Amino acid sequence: MIWIDGVLVSRGEGGVYGERMLGDVRIWDPYRSKLSALYHLGKGVELTNDMRVLYLGAAHGTTVSHVADYAEVVYAVEFAPRPMQDLLEVSRRRMNVVPIMADASLPEQYAPLLESVDLVYQDVAQPDQAIIALRNCIFLKRGGTMILMLKTRSVDTCREPGLVFSDTVPRLASGGLSVKDSTWLAPYHHDHAAIICVKE
Repeated sequence: MIWIDGVLVSRGEGGVYGERMLGDVRIWDPYRSKLSALYHLGKGVELTNDMRVLYLGAAHGTTVSHVADYAEVVYAVEFAPRPMQDLLEVSRRRMNVVPIMADASLPEQYAPLLESVDLVYQDVAQPDQAIIALRNCIFLKRGGTMILMLKTRSVDTCREPGLVFSDTVPRLASGGLSVKDSTWLAPYHHDHAAIICVKE
């Protein structure tokens, strides 16, 4: 990862979402991106230029664009039509982004378009987030990393976020993932936790 005076940046064409520039690099704002928040908290996995990434819940492509600045290719899955329009523009400007309009809970829909990946990054606002993560592990190489951005309020609005988190970790482990690390994303994002797993 590229840090300049304590600021996380990525090298790529600017103007994707109004992000600030620092010379010829793009500032990766932790308040706009949960993955950037994770890096600012001293966690996460190093992105490299030979890495293939499956990104679930790509939305408007804000974080996707930064990941693409580092990785070889990003398969970006998004279901909603309006964000998909912005994601298509991101893919037009970054040839290593492959936009896929599909439901992340149904990986069979996009399986023919994918190859095995080094990293699965998931940021979806659905109740069955752990199940979606496990279903998409079919694309993850052995030894590859899964980063689940757990949106606890999307899982259950009535339960305490800590309880939702406590339930999620063993579900991932029972599905064949080894949980290596986890952290809450405060102060950047509240009621969100990052769970970092490896496919053994």
